[in-house]
Amino acid sequence: MAQVKACIFDLDGTLTDTIRAIAHFGNTALAAYGMEPIGVEDYKIYVGDGRDKLIHRILAARGADTSEMFQKVGAVYDENYEKDWLYDTNVYDGMRPLLDALKERGVKIAVCSNKPDNVAHFVLDSFFGENYFDAVCGAVSGAPTKPDPYSAEKIMDDLGVKPEECLFIGDTNVDIFTAKNAGITSVGALWGFRTQAELVKAGADYIASEPKVILQLI
Repeated sequence: MAQVKACIFDLDGTLTDTIRAIAHFGNTALAAYGMEPIGVEDYKIYVGDGRDKLIHRILAARGADTSEMFQKVGAVYDENYEKDWLYDTNVYDGMRPLLDALKERGVKIAVCSNKPDNVAHFVLDSFFGENYFDAVCGAVSGAPTKPDPYSAEKIMDDLGVKPEECLFIGDTNVDIFTAKNAGITSVGALWGFRTQAELVKAGADYIASEPKVILQLI
């Protein structure tokens, strides 16, 4: 592996633990239309591909995935989430020391997320401060989302680095596929939402049991 000049991180399930918040807002939206809540563990499987697929999946779990319900439940989900984007959300233990250590070593740090771009910026600014990351790319209307390499490639262009000079760290197969599609070495994060089996099956180049393992890789 070439010298690592940049680490690109997923957001939900990698930098921040948001699963209880996502479950809360998803179940609140379902309840608005008389549907039973879904367990937090199930949400770990439903997240990772962006807001729209999440809504479709929780509706499908309740046998109600129609275009009408997608619009209605999605609207309630958005309304409540936008009122409190930081609800029951925390940075994972060991993540801030890792990021600080990377910055001290001159390694650029970036975030590549399927979360809406404005929300990703708000969450990161709130927890880490403005301009803490060298690049942030969330989901933007009309642009491809992960696992398409578009956002990862945009980050690399912004940072002036090559794929072989990067690590892509994420907790789902979507992140591993994104890294592969962009030609980046992938690291599966075991502290997130998915299992080691999923990350290995997706072809993760490395598996990290905790954030500090990233330092050992570089």
